[in-house]
Amino acid sequence: MGQLVDGVWHDVWYDTKKTGGKFRREDARFRNWVTEDGAAGPTGDGGFKAEAGRYHLYVSLACPWAHRTLIFRKLKGLEDLIGVTAVHPHMLSNGWEFDAADPDPLFGHSFMHQIYTTDKADYSGRVTVPVLWDKVQNRIASNESSEIIRMFNSAFNGLTGNTQDFYPQALRDQIDAINDDIYQNINNGVYRCGFATTQEAYEQAFDALFDALDRVESILSETRYLVGSQLTEADWRLFTTLIRFDAVYHGHFKTNLKRIEDFPNISNYLRELYQHPGVADTVNMEHIKSHYYYSHETINPTRVVPKGPALNFDRPHDRDRF
Repeated sequence: MGQLVDGVWHDVWYDTKKTGGKFRREDARFRNWVTEDGAAGPTGDGGFKAEAGRYHLYVSLACPWAHRTLIFRKLKGLEDLIGVTAVHPHMLSNGWEFDAADPDPLFGHSFMHQIYTTDKADYSGRVTVPVLWDKVQNRIASNESSEIIRMFNSAFNGLTGNTQDFYPQALRDQIDAINDDIYQNINNGVYRCGFATTQEAYEQAFDALFDALDRVESILSETRYLVGSQLTEADWRLFTTLIRFDAVYHGHFKTNLKRIEDFPNISNYLRELYQHPGVADTVNMEHIKSHYYYSHETINPTRVVPKGPALNFDRPHDRDRF
C-alpha cells in the first residue's frame, strides 16, 4: 500500500530504484476555482460561485499546507462565510481522522478518506488536507492549498468588503519567482530532508535548503518582506514552514545546520508575521509537535514527543526599521 506521510499514501517516493531515495510530492487532483461569479478558473470546472455558507474547509492544524488556508481565512475576514473542521493531529493507519472534539459536521464521517469517496466513490488516490468542500454541488472544490489561498485572497471580496490584496498584479512575477524557489527548497525542502532514504539524497536536499535560507536571510537584510515593502502571499507561504522549523524540522527532519533563531533577519521577520493581528490564533504548536513526532513511525518509532524547545514568538522584532 505504500508509506503514509501526512495523510498521503506514497508508493514511489521510497522506491530508491525509481527515485534514488528522494522524496517526491505529487500534484493535487481537485483543482476547481471558486470565483466571484462562478466562472471557470485557470483549471477545473466552472460553477463554484463565491457565496456565504456554501463552502467548508477541512484542515489539519499541524499541516503547513493547510495552515496557509487558515491564515488567509483569518486575514480576509472569511470566518463567518466558510466553516472549518480540523482533524486529529495523530495520523496512523487510517490516515487523517476526525477528532471527537471537532467531528465532521457535514456527513459525520470518521476519516478524511471518506470525504474523498463521498465526492468520488471509486477514489483511490492521495488523501490530503486542506480540502475545500462545496456544499451545493456536494463535491470537492479544491485540495490545492496554493490555489485555495488565491481564491480566498479575492473571490469573496464583494461579500466581505475586504480588499486587502496579497497577490497584487504589479508584483506577481516577483511573487511567483520567489514562491518557486521557496517551495522547492524550503517548504518542500524540509520534507526532502526528512524523508530521504539515502545519504546522497538527504545531503542534496539539506544543502539546497540552507542555501535557500541564506538567500532569504540576505533578502530580508535589505527589505522588510520578501518582495519589498508590501506583505504578500510569498511571506505567508514561507511563514508556515518557518514557524515549524525549530520545533520539528530541525530535529525530526535532521535539518540541523542552524535553527531559524540563528538567522537574525529571518527570526525577526518570523516574529513580526506571528504577531500580525490574528495570525497567532492559527498556530497550534501542540498539534504540530504531536503530529510529526507521533505519526511518522519510520522516523520516530518510539513516538516520544519532545517537551522542548522553548519558543517565544512574542518577543519584539526589528522589522519596523524598514
